[in-house]
Amino acid sequence: MSSRSAPTCRQRRLAMELRRMREQAGVSIQQAAGMLGADRTMISNIEAARTRLSEERVRQLACNYGCADDALVCALASMTGTRRTKHWWEGYKGKLPDGFLDISEIEHHATRIRTAQTVHLPGLLQTEDHARALFDLVVPKLPRLEIELRVAHRLDRQGIFDREHPTPYVGIIHEAALRMQFGGRDVAQAQLEYLADSADRDNVTLLVIPFSAGSFHGAGQSILYAEGPVPQLDTVQLDSAYGPHFVDSPTPLANYRALLDLMEGSALSPEESQKLIRCIAREM
Repeated sequence: MSSRSAPTCRQRRLAMELRRMREQAGVSIQQAAGMLGADRTMISNIEAARTRLSEERVRQLACNYGCADDALVCALASMTGTRRTKHWWEGYKGKLPDGFLDISEIEHHATRIRTAQTVHLPGLLQTEDHARALFDLVVPKLPRLEIELRVAHRLDRQGIFDREHPTPYVGIIHEAALRMQFGGRDVAQAQLEYLADSADRDNVTLLVIPFSAGSFHGAGQSILYAEGPVPQLDTVQLDSAYGPHFVDSPTPLANYRALLDLMEGSALSPEESQKLIRCIAREM
């Protein structure tokens, strides 16, 4: 194992899950260290993501904690990153806030993504001009270079749809978001046409909640739900004025799954949703 100073989002999650596993087993840090024949500093470093782990060490810890969930153990072992792979978002390190890189990493490894927006359109399906119009509205105003970096990063995120096995995606969008003309009429119209065309992809499902649905669960929220290889490793990302907020505790995850299910129940069918998107585009 080797020490490092800047753990990735994935490495932090691995560390947290190992701590959660130990605590659920009722094993103290001192006891865990004793099982490894080490001092408690090693366990503290592991659980703070200050130490890179091997697959063997993760499996050893899981065994020491009595974890019988083979699927979870295998998923955690696959997160070790013993052989470091350079990913595209690392090119933005030091240029954009860390939260942007975290979102990229979560989306890259997700087995399926569900999002819900009531004012904005999904970042994974935004055009360049639409994204630029949004970043132009950030307060305080961003320098032009940072705006262009954010736009480029947002477009690069869409690469998950272009790889050999595209990530399955379900986007829930309220009609209000479709009618917001960020960047003006031409930009908004092009954005909606792009959105409707995206719904033709086999891996993309768009569901629109129309005004006629009235009140609905989740109104006003912006949610990105990234499913992991096992439900325990799912992650929710919420937007805030201070950057992205991540949720990964079991009960909130279950609540957000239920919320998204309810929101889907308020939406039109994929076919009706696509028709409404094209209809609004023509009306502009």
